[in-house]
Amino acid sequence: MPKRTTIILDDDIYEELVKESVRKYGTTKAISKVVNELLRKALAPADELIRLLYSKKYAMISEEEFEKFRKELSRGFEER
Repeated sequence: MPKRTTIILDDDIYEELVKESVRKYGTTKAISKVVNELLRKALAPADELIRLLYSKKYAMISEEEFEKFRKELSRGFEER
């Protein structure tokens, strides 16, 4: 269910939101839709990262294998 809130916008941000609202929806009354779309897009990478961090991991690797991989990776970066 949508919630009402008040935010204080800088003039330049407000102007861009108005322009986008008019361009996309033909009216300034759709600013809330534009803000929601932009926030969803901006927050999506964080949601994906959190999902990846807390999801079940399927790869099994020993400490020795990881240390060997890390050393090879470091050596590769040093050679560049």
